[in-house]
Amino acid sequence: MAKKISDTSSESSLSPPPEGLSALAEKATVQTTAKGTKRKAEAIVTKTTKRTKKTAVEDGTKEAAIASTNEVPRAKRGATTKVKYEETVEEEEKANGVVTKAATVKKTARTVKKKNVKDAPPLEERTKDSKLRVGAHVSTAGGVQNAIPNLIHIGGNAFAMFMKNQRKWDNPAMDPEAATTFINACELHHVEVGDCCLPHGSYLVNLAHPDPERKKQAYDAFHDDLVRCHKLGIKLYNFHPGNANATTREEGIKLIAENLNQAHSDPATGEVITVLETMASLGNTIGGTFEDIAAIIEHVTDKSRVAVCLDTCHVFAAGYDLRTPDAYAETMAKFDKIIDLKYLKALHINDSKAPLSSHRDLHARIGTGYLGLRAFHNIVNDERLHVLPMILETPNDVVGEDGKKFEDKSIWAREIKMLEKLVGMDVESQEFKDLEAKLHEEGTSERERVGDQVDRKQAKDTKPKKQAKEAKPKKQAKETKPKKTGKGKKKVESEDEDDDDEE
Repeated sequence: MAKKISDTSSESSLSPPPEGLSALAEKATVQTTAKGTKRKAEAIVTKTTKRTKKTAVEDGTKEAAIASTNEVPRAKRGATTKVKYEETVEEEEKANGVVTKAATVKKTARTVKKKNVKDAPPLEERTKDSKLRVGAHVSTAGGVQNAIPNLIHIGGNAFAMFMKNQRKWDNPAMDPEAATTFINACELHHVEVGDCCLPHGSYLVNLAHPDPERKKQAYDAFHDDLVRCHKLGIKLYNFHPGNANATTREEGIKLIAENLNQAHSDPATGEVITVLETMASLGNTIGGTFEDIAAIIEHVTDKSRVAVCLDTCHVFAAGYDLRTPDAYAETMAKFDKIIDLKYLKALHINDSKAPLSSHRDLHARIGTGYLGLRAFHNIVNDERLHVLPMILETPNDVVGEDGKKFEDKSIWAREIKMLEKLVGMDVESQEFKDLEAKLHEEGTSERERVGDQVDRKQAKDTKPKKQAKEAKPKKQAKETKPKKTGKGKKKVESEDEDDDDEE
């Protein structure tokens, strides 16, 4: 069993409030007799949770309110502490009346608890001296340091993670203590992050956007991830190339390479290799063909700093078959001819709920989708790929007895062991045939559901649209004006409006 990682005490509790903050609860009154002006001020400090309601404090209950602040119970462990400071100033009392001006100032200080994940018993033991480097995209909730115990928990020898919140532009800097804990955990568990870690870039980043402001925003987030990787000793960084919604495909490809060249020239990014992920879609998405990837690489100055991650679900949906030995060999030959196999540095291992050339990015568990178990037998038995990180991104959500969904990490643990076991296995053996049939049956309903969607969508796209009927000549008698359908435009009926494709 893998050794446990000890928690660091500094990350296990909330930071205490600043010294002297409680002194603000004392009543303070300042009176001035000049021109009859009266001024008084008071400050109240309360600790609240999300459910605490704000209570107005009247002048007659000041002392009781102040006393109550000394009786506030200590925030529970793991809660978020909020400190609110309120100040009211009253002034300008005149002989002919009283004019009161009230100003309220609120200052909220928030301390977020940092949490180290404790070592859970491994669902499967890591395979030593395995020919494959297989793992999954693990959680970094609470900090990057938690990636390693999550990796050990599923018994993986490779992993992906997000360097920060992938759905936000603004993120705090990486905590130095979290970085140190991550590095120490790698040493403890003999995890060589330079060889087996493949972080995933933010979904927000589009390096192909031409707008200067949007371009800078995307580049800054991208560059920040590279710097974080370098600090942790990570050598590979995977990202989606981008889309050409706001420009042409050719210009978008040049903009991506331009951003890569800029990042590569900055010493702060070290020698981190930027890894282009193959995509499933066409249209404005860049990376849905091997030609797109090759065009980006062509414009990159330092070729040693760029590579490719082949996503099995994506390339299959894009039209590259992997299911039989011959189809797999043909696809890899195309990759080598168009891109060059020397650039292949990682793989995302996913089955596909959608059929070949559907251009739909729908991941399935290994062996349950349209790729099937034989496609993955082809991959894991290709010795050229044995040194590359293979990252599972397969669905692991299941429905519990209470009807609620939860992540079942044992799915990844079983898939890792299954892929390792496929190395050298005879596809004609009864063991392989039984496993193949079991997984194929497990995915039947989802394949049929998505396959039906794809068929209806293709039928809709290929069906010629009905032409608007030609206007009839006006009659001399009983002439009636046609009803307007809005802004003087004729309405053209759409077909199969209820058959919209689900994305």
